[in-house]
This record gives sequence, C-alpha cells and structure tokens, in this order.
Amino acid sequence: MSSRITCEVRTTAPVAVVRLAGALDLGTMRSVHESLNDALVDQPEALVVDMSEVDVKDRLALSVFAATARRAEEWPAVPVVLCAPSPVAARWLAESTTCRVVPVSADCAEATRVASARSALRMRTRLEPVAEACRRARELVTDACARWNLPDAAGPAALVLSELVGNVVRHAGTPMQVTVTLRRPYLHLAVVDGSRAEAEPRGTDLNAEGGRGLLLVRELAQRWGSVPAGQGKAVWAMLPAT
Repeated sequence: MSSRITCEVRTTAPVAVVRLAGALDLGTMRSVHESLNDALVDQPEALVVDMSEVDVKDRLALSVFAATARRAEEWPAVPVVLCAPSPVAARWLAESTTCRVVPVSADCAEATRVASARSALRMRTRLEPVAEACRRARELVTDACARWNLPDAAGPAALVLSELVGNVVRHAGTPMQVTVTLRRPYLHLAVVDGSRAEAEPRGTDLNAEGGRGLLLVRELAQRWGSVPAGQGKAVWAMLPAT
C-alpha cells in the first residue's frame, strides 16, 4: 500500500476490522480499495472500516467505500460499516451518496454491533473437484431453501449452484468452498476455487457437448460474476429470495 496510508486488518470473529491510517485522496484510494477487497477474501460475516486515523484530503476519494460495499454485496454478501470518521469526513459522507450504501457509526464497538446485526443466514461446505460435487451442492442449497422457507427459489438455485460447481470440476479442477447466503431480497450463491482463470460463458453453439452452463446461470440469475479471491477466484450468482 502507498506509504501515505497504511492498512491493518484485525479479525474480531466473525467480523473483520480494517484500520486505516494516513491520507486518503485520489492517489491512495486505489490501494485502499485493493486492501479492503483483500480483507473480504476470508469471507467474514461483516467488514468494519476504522477511519479514526484517516485524513481525508479529497471528498471524491470517499467513493472507495461505496465501491467496496457494492462489491461486498455481490460477494461475499456481507455488510460494510464505517466508523469514527473525522468531523469533516463525517460531514462529507453525510452529503454524499456513500452513506446511502454504507452506514457510519461513531466508534468501532458500535460499528461492530451494527455489522453483526446486519449479518446474514449462511451455509457453507468444502467440496473436492469430483463428479458427485454437483449433487452435494444441490443438496446444500435445497436444504438451505427448506430451512429458510424459500420454496420457489429451491429449483433455480439448485440448478445454478450445480452449474457453478460443475464449472470448477470441468475447468479449474481444484478444491472449492461453496456458500449459500440469504441476505434479502436475494439468495446469494458462491463458489471459490483455486484457479485465477476468469469464469465466462464459452459460446452458444447448440451442437456442442458442453460449455453452456454459465449461459444458463446468466439466464436464471438476477446478477452473476467472477472476481479474484486470494490465489483463486469467486464465481457468484444472485437470485430472488422467494
């Protein structure tokens, strides 16, 4: 990270607390964004950003927190809360669109309570890249939908998650972590594998024997995407939670 701003990540399970110190401006906001994204790789239940030692030099740089919150909403489907901004930064936040996306608390303890209260229902499992992984993924999401009373989501979610897992089995060939999260109004599905190769639809050839799984995901999901996650990537999809 730039020498003008530093980042310290402290995990207060199940919440990750990121303490920033230094000058936040248009020159350092990119490194802040990268550090906050790195803190999401471990998939905490929430992300708290401690701004008590941040000197905001440019109000436009505060948009980095809204960008992080939007990324975290998609994957790993966790809330982001800011805490202890300076009086000037607090005023700029209140005047910007950032506060519409990211809540602001007076101190770290309050922010942790707010973040914990906004955490979502979640089920996880680790799978090996074998043929039966798709079946186990379908069982996981079917069980989750039954527990959370989402009868209409069960069928589409099972199909989407099976395709995401099948994509890892066919192309990445690495162990994976599968996560099903209920954060209304969406059911979030995510698969993290050990390959950095971006997941993307491979074509629309109807005569091909395979390669249409992600096209199906694209059609069934409200939104979906692929983002770097540590040494691999996360492929996620969001479906209406009904």
